[in-house]
Amino acid sequence: MQRPDDERIGFGAAVGLGALVFATFVAITTEIVPVGLLPQLSRAFSVSEAVTGLLVTVYAALVAVLAIPLTRLTGRLPRKPLLLATIGLYSVGNLVIALAPTFAVLCAGRVIGGVAHALFFSLWSAYASALVPPRAQGRALAVVASGVSIGYVLGAPLATSIGAALGWRAAFGALAIGGVLAALVTAAALPPSTGGEGQGRARRAPRSGLAGAAAVNAIVFFGHYALYTYVSTVLIGAGVAESAIGAALLLFGAAGVVGLWLASLVIDRRPRAGFLGALVLSAVCVAALLLLRTSGPGTVAAVGAWIVGFGAIPVFCAAACLRARALSPDLSAAVNNSASNVGIGLGAAVGGAVIGTAGVPAVIVLAAAAFALAAVLVVLLRGGFPRRVQPIA
Repeated sequence: MQRPDDERIGFGAAVGLGALVFATFVAITTEIVPVGLLPQLSRAFSVSEAVTGLLVTVYAALVAVLAIPLTRLTGRLPRKPLLLATIGLYSVGNLVIALAPTFAVLCAGRVIGGVAHALFFSLWSAYASALVPPRAQGRALAVVASGVSIGYVLGAPLATSIGAALGWRAAFGALAIGGVLAALVTAAALPPSTGGEGQGRARRAPRSGLAGAAAVNAIVFFGHYALYTYVSTVLIGAGVAESAIGAALLLFGAAGVVGLWLASLVIDRRPRAGFLGALVLSAVCVAALLLLRTSGPGTVAAVGAWIVGFGAIPVFCAAACLRARALSPDLSAAVNNSASNVGIGLGAAVGGAVIGTAGVPAVIVLAAAAFALAAVLVVLLRGGFPRRVQPIA
């Protein structure tokens, strides 16, 4: 059965979406790479794993603070050059880290990456939705979000494996090269897009829907990163060898792809039911770690199933913020970006503090409770999470 013309994604748009997938892959790998290299970085600079986990917190805090103001300040700039500049900043930040002589310089490299991230993830979702017809925008978001899943599937495990074989500096050096390649591919594939297009035409819908979507987003990412930032510690505590962490992360990334694929089937038709299913699955599987955390295979299986659920969640959050129509697409994406990184930063910080004081079981309870709370809010906030939705634009 053929799709109607207003649901088809043309060849040029598909090429542009492919470039955004590659750039998103580099971006998300840059964000999460400390998770797999946490033990190495901790030993290299003689700091605790809880302190090293702050590399995720600092990065996320910058995104949370800067996403909205930077998007406003750059609202009238051409989008394509701005997008390329953010990708270039990823490379600069990773190069600084690869050459870092001290932990302070390492943190400086993460700051550069955080500034890039503050704009990049506010730009790509609005750019992706502008490339395709309105009725295909949910699928376009899912396509580009596959770069996130591929980052989990290939990026983080590959960087972790490079770190295990050649050292953590080589892993960040490879990411710097990847950023350069992503910038070149994006420059060749994306059509130009002028800035400020949507900011003057923002629809005057109530902002309660956007606020609710952003709140759920922050809670979900808080729970996820409170535990996932320290997943290497959880796996090692369950008896998984450090040399096998990269393979485990590869498995988890593949699970995320499955979750994203499932989300793509319902995001333009039954987004609320799909979102609830993903949240409940994540909550149940995280809670199961309390019973399975002394079993290596059981822990790997539970985390894998949890990531199937979480793999679907970011695209539901992004679509909910854009579909709220309270602000322009760029600014709605910036709100989504900021909210998720508030959750990431607080989650990594609180998770590290809880592990240091109460141990891994307490963090598991915290993460499961966050997913459960998010599910309850999706049920209650029907305006922000309707059963059926209109196109994003």
